[in-house]
Amino acid sequence: MSLIFYPGPVAGAALLVRFGWRSTEFAEAIFAFLAFVMAFFCLPEVYAPVLLHKKAKRLREETGDQSWYHPQEDEKLNFKIIVTKHLTRPVTMLLTEPMVTCIAVYASFVYSILYLTLEVFPIVFLQHRGYSTVVSTLPFIGLFIGVLCAALINLSNATRYAKVVDKNSGKAVPEARLLPMQIGSFVFCVGLFWFGWTAAPKYHWILPVIGAVLIGCGFSAIFQQAINYLVDSYRVYAASAVSANTILRSILAAALPLVARPMFYNLGVGPAMSILGGIAALAIPIPFVFAKIGERLRARSNFGPGKG
Repeated sequence: MSLIFYPGPVAGAALLVRFGWRSTEFAEAIFAFLAFVMAFFCLPEVYAPVLLHKKAKRLREETGDQSWYHPQEDEKLNFKIIVTKHLTRPVTMLLTEPMVTCIAVYASFVYSILYLTLEVFPIVFLQHRGYSTVVSTLPFIGLFIGVLCAALINLSNATRYAKVVDKNSGKAVPEARLLPMQIGSFVFCVGLFWFGWTAAPKYHWILPVIGAVLIGCGFSAIFQQAINYLVDSYRVYAASAVSANTILRSILAAALPLVARPMFYNLGVGPAMSILGGIAALAIPIPFVFAKIGERLRARSNFGPGKG
């Protein structure tokens, strides 16, 4: 079971108000360093080829039998391998694998919407409602609460997923990851429309905050399971599949906030958010489609299980 918890934009906004740009960057650098240290010393190695490599080496030392061997021992790290694994292969998978393309586009869309809220919330709560700088950032807590709600959904599905894997003789069942994503697709879509059409000052502040809760919940449920689904689907190529997703989401997360202010100023919060909600509505079938045809797509894939 893996759990991705990334309230970066939410935490960043709160830090910015309290300490300013430079202190915020310093605090985030400290946080990133602490996360690195904890991951380096506390997270165990789980990559099967590496574990088997270590086991073969240990058995040779313990038994003196030099026949213990794993192909991972022959792999050498060089510039060509680095370029292939970290650039060429992810881009190839993004452009040629329908599963990677659709999941990456969807995950990147919801990810970029979370960053777009950094531009939209000040418009709604600072400019339109006239709240103070500090008070206008408090609605970000709604996003945080939504992420926590999604964590409960994901943890509940993790228990269900473990039972499905046990019934499948311990083998991964990627489609069993999709239930939270299916729930999140509806919640995220509703949240966008809800927030957009209750953002006007004539409505009580709690209404757009509830919309923010739904957006945060939908985002985390979709994004978490999108990563898990790619990992389970591509296994030995999981890092390349996730890298393909990272490339696209980084581009969208950088670009979409740039158009937020012109879009919301010219169209209005309701219509602009409705456009995003409409795109989210069109994307709702994605996890349901993959639940039906995901296994067949993997069988035809050049990067599917057993092809590495």
